[in-house]
Amino acid sequence: QVQLVESGGGLVQAGGSLRLSCAASGRTFSSYDMGWFRQVPGKEREFVACISRRGANTYYADSVKGRFTISRDNAKNTLYLRMNSLKPEDTAVYYCASGGRTIATKPYYYGIDYWGKGTLVTVSS
Repeated sequence: QVQLVESGGGLVQAGGSLRLSCAASGRTFSSYDMGWFRQVPGKEREFVACISRRGANTYYADSVKGRFTISRDNAKNTLYLRMNSLKPEDTAVYYCASGGRTIATKPYYYGIDYWGKGTLVTVSS
């Protein structure tokens, strides 16, 4: 059974940094594209960033480009999201996603087949 477990969320002041992690198990991690999404209560889940299976290609939402960095360690079966220069509007539950395909144009990542349960990031002003 595939499991994705996010960690690293928390409360941070505006301008601060956090690193999210997603530990994957249940299938060969390096065989699948991965990504991060986020959701604010009452709004649709939105794409944040994605990475191809070997890490060669990464794509970002315009709202986080230049501030967030997605990476993966296939030896550790772990996906990361480094978030710098955080803003109050980055406050959301962040979800790890696995499977599907990453592409160079919007929507950048589709066909996801597994999701984590999310980790809450709160950025105070």
